[in-house]
Amino acid sequence: MGDAAVGETTINPGVELELEKFRSELTGYCYRMLGSGFEAEDAVQETMVRAWKAYDRFEGRSALRSWLYRIATNVCLDMLGSAQRRARPMDLGPSSTSTSMPDAPLPEPTWLMPIPDARVVADGDPADVAATRDSIRLAFVAALQHLAPRQRAVLILREVLAWSAQEAAELLDTSVASVNSALQRARATLAAAQVAPTEPLKPMDPGQQAFLTRYVQAFERYDLDSLAQLLHEDVILNMPPLEMWLRGPEEIRGWMLGLGNGCQGSRLIPTAANGQPAFGQYRPDLDGGHSPWALIVLEIVDGRIAVVNNFLDTEHLFPLFGLPMHLPAGAPA
Repeated sequence: MGDAAVGETTINPGVELELEKFRSELTGYCYRMLGSGFEAEDAVQETMVRAWKAYDRFEGRSALRSWLYRIATNVCLDMLGSAQRRARPMDLGPSSTSTSMPDAPLPEPTWLMPIPDARVVADGDPADVAATRDSIRLAFVAALQHLAPRQRAVLILREVLAWSAQEAAELLDTSVASVNSALQRARATLAAAQVAPTEPLKPMDPGQQAFLTRYVQAFERYDLDSLAQLLHEDVILNMPPLEMWLRGPEEIRGWMLGLGNGCQGSRLIPTAANGQPAFGQYRPDLDGGHSPWALIVLEIVDGRIAVVNNFLDTEHLFPLFGLPMHLPAGAPA
């Protein structure tokens, strides 16, 4: 923003640069709180605006990082005030069959939504990168949605960001005893949710990269026998914003050969979401090219695919992930 004014406050470029250093980690924090990449970006932008406006009153009474997290927490708690819990299709009802006609899509706020790794995973120590990927997994963020907002904040601050009970209490304007009590209840809720230990994306792991290559090749050939070899026996396929979901290789095979057969001839473009392997899926279109169909996020357990998440809101998700909105005919693979 340079020396542009926010409200009546003139922003020093140095201040803006100092605040921007925290954007990535704040985005990760807000995403875990809100369960939506879009809402997380809005929350961080609001945090930055509030910080810019109040910076001349900050006076260094606390660490800048702590101050920004306090603002971000208040923004998130305000946004969560009347919001329903974001869910996955598996949370809303029993599985469907391959011949089930999907109901009308449910509105976006119903769903846990993905976030690009590029927005929250900063370059740095490999152990820190791995920890960040682990803490934005879809299964973990879905489990966080079962917590009351302040419990959610306590658990993220204490368990994910490793803040002390005293630091968390100061941020939340409460007592250490209240923080410890909230953390105990939050841990019990997460334990009951039985979060699956899905494997994060490992770009430097030849074994995982070979596995993902097999997945892409099988999908693009529409070789369903080869694809089935990569799936767990109780694999789940879901397609937000549709409420329906399928369980098991045979149901998924039936869907892909039946109602979902428009996916034949698709192209997959790799990306990364929620610390996990992801792909932009493009289906053939009438002009000989390929048009967006889904953002696929894979959850891998014990070397096989346990969940295939197909997020169908490509109009908004593909720009967020930097994926093209059309692949022309003859475009290189």
